[in-house]
Amino acid sequence: MRVYHGRGLRKKGGTGGKKRVSHDKMLCHVGGEFTATKVGEKDVRMLVGMRGGGKKVKLKHASYVNVVAEGKVKKAKIRTVLETPDNRHYARQNIITKGAVIDTEFGKVKVTNRVGQDGVVNGVLLK
Repeated sequence: MRVYHGRGLRKKGGTGGKKRVSHDKMLCHVGGEFTATKVGEKDVRMLVGMRGGGKKVKLKHASYVNVVAEGKVKKAKIRTVLETPDNRHYARQNIITKGAVIDTEFGKVKVTNRVGQDGVVNGVLLK
């Protein structure tokens, strides 16, 4: 199911007055679903067609993270999600989003990219 990112048809203004509808919903304001990337045994990717004919790689399950520490990039196994600033329930469900703190074999890592849209997990080692 697609998600509409434009203004709804029954919104009110800041003063409480109803807004008049100037046009119907447009296809250019329609976006994709949220990709809930979970911690899994192996990486599972999905190829999704975008508007204009492009392709986007979405990550459904992630098992490894590229960790930047002391100027070098290392590959680490993901154990679990510790905390997520987006939604406190995502940590319980092991859903990885940008800004989430995950536990790896090197220690705590903060995710720096948009995992569901990049197809890979990148992060920075926390001290």
